[in-house]
Amino acid sequence: MKLVAITGSIGCGKTTLANIVRGLGYAVYDVDAWVRKIYNNKNFLIRLKSLFPESVKNGIADKRYLRNIVFSDKEKLKKLEDIIYPILNTKIKKIINKKAKDNYIAFLDIALLFEKNWDKYCDVIVLADVDYNTQKQRVMKRDNISAEDFDKINNTQMNNNHKKYLSDIIIDTNRPLNILKTELINIISALEEN
Repeated sequence: MKLVAITGSIGCGKTTLANIVRGLGYAVYDVDAWVRKIYNNKNFLIRLKSLFPESVKNGIADKRYLRNIVFSDKEKLKKLEDIIYPILNTKIKKIINKKAKDNYIAFLDIALLFEKNWDKYCDVIVLADVDYNTQKQRVMKRDNISAEDFDKINNTQMNNNHKKYLSDIIIDTNRPLNILKTELINIISALEEN
């Protein structure tokens, strides 16, 4: 199996690229979806509540409340990540081990690829990129958050300009979907030939 990461900082278009690839019929493992499932796990919620008592109400995680806490305090963010990322790491390793001998391309839709050192599992890294102002406007509109909240979240991630140096392919996502699709088709064709 050839594992291709699709990554990029918040609001840079990673999910758009992953959705195009999925529409082309390729397997896309969505790490954000894995995280959403974790937040519905009863054992996880018990651990979460023990760390952040006000973050779980009526058996449901209050993600907005939690986001306000952890993106304002690096130590609290680390505590949260310490209970989430080992679960995700195990899941990625299981997929790699299970599919290792398969002769096809699979994609990993993952925001914190470099931050969590998961690039070591990937054969090719595709970076979704866009200018900072477009990125900021996308996130503020999509998540209905302030510029200040965007900055808090964005500052916890590696700068996209630094990610460019670590990536194999960079795609500017501030273009029409049909152009992005054509670019991805060409990239995948080249990967299938090698």
